[in-house]
Amino acid sequence: MIIKTKKYQLETGTYIKMGLKTILKVQWWVILIAVAICFGYFWIASIWWFIGALIAYGLYVLFWAIQFTGVTQMEQNKPIFQKMAYEIDSRQILMKLNVREGMPVQWNMIKRVEVTKDAFVLYLSKAQFIHLPFRIFNSENDKKFLETILKRKELIK
Repeated sequence: MIIKTKKYQLETGTYIKMGLKTILKVQWWVILIAVAICFGYFWIASIWWFIGALIAYGLYVLFWAIQFTGVTQMEQNKPIFQKMAYEIDSRQILMKLNVREGMPVQWNMIKRVEVTKDAFVLYLSKAQFIHLPFRIFNSENDKKFLETILKRKELIK
């Protein structure tokens, strides 16, 4: 059985927000470095430890925001942000721009899957993911079949 979805375009703003949220969740330990910098206050009492930690963490978040924004501007990544339909089966996910153009994604390329309240998010790397909102599925059965495939591939529990 093949799941055929409606056409969907990933908005650049959605990509940037989801990417930032993911990277901050995966690299949560960076906040501990900022807290460690704040502990410098006990060595030499100065408000600058807190200001420095805040600026350092702010620059870290800004760095990743620029990275994700840059991905949306690169010519080679333009197809990711075009309207495309998906054909999903137990062998692969086929991302189709039109009848002739498409890109297959093998299941072994997917590192993990997150099921949110309104979408499946399939992560290929820290900065690459496939966002499949529930509204693009033609029926509830298609959504359940994808969930079954993901469980069978041990990508969700």
